[in-house]
Amino acid sequence: MTQLNLDKSYWSNRYRACETGWDIGSISTPLKAYIDQLPESAKNSRILIPGAGNAYEAEYLWQQGFRHVFVADIAAEPLENLQNRIPDFPESQLLETDFFHLKGSFDLVIEQTFFCALHPNLRTDYARKMHEIIVPGGKLTGVLFNAPMNSDRPPFGGHADEYRRYFDPYFRYRHFAPCYNSIQPRQGNELFICLERF
Repeated sequence: MTQLNLDKSYWSNRYRACETGWDIGSISTPLKAYIDQLPESAKNSRILIPGAGNAYEAEYLWQQGFRHVFVADIAAEPLENLQNRIPDFPESQLLETDFFHLKGSFDLVIEQTFFCALHPNLRTDYARKMHEIIVPGGKLTGVLFNAPMNSDRPPFGGHADEYRRYFDPYFRYRHFAPCYNSIQPRQGNELFICLERF
């Protein structure tokens, strides 16, 4: 498998060229449903959205009164887009950095198209880093593509059995099943996960 240089420049160029086919323009329905059922006490949680892109999930959380939301992306452009949409979103919670260099700890990490943007040879590192930054008992929740997708460029696909190999050492499975409420173009190709850190 040829490895692209999926660095800051690569992703910035994609945003500048409007080559953002993964961007559905709003929060995904599985994550909206998940957020809508969170208890009021969750509003005190430290929440991270890594590789967030235009971060519609962060925007929705902010609108619902979650104030400890951190958005990380290697490219500046999507962070600027979020700041323009939500001028009062704290700049200190916009993290322009490589996910693998992130510091801090979080109660909840929300996954939406970040995992599939990473080269597959980084998936073990992804699971290990999630274990490092999520507090014991905290959760990694979100959507993974459960389909082959591409082998030479993002989005990179995969399947549930493969993903379990990465997460088994670090997480308990609270939910790990096909999405019932994917948007139409992704129906039958998404897996919803809710993993609790050991």
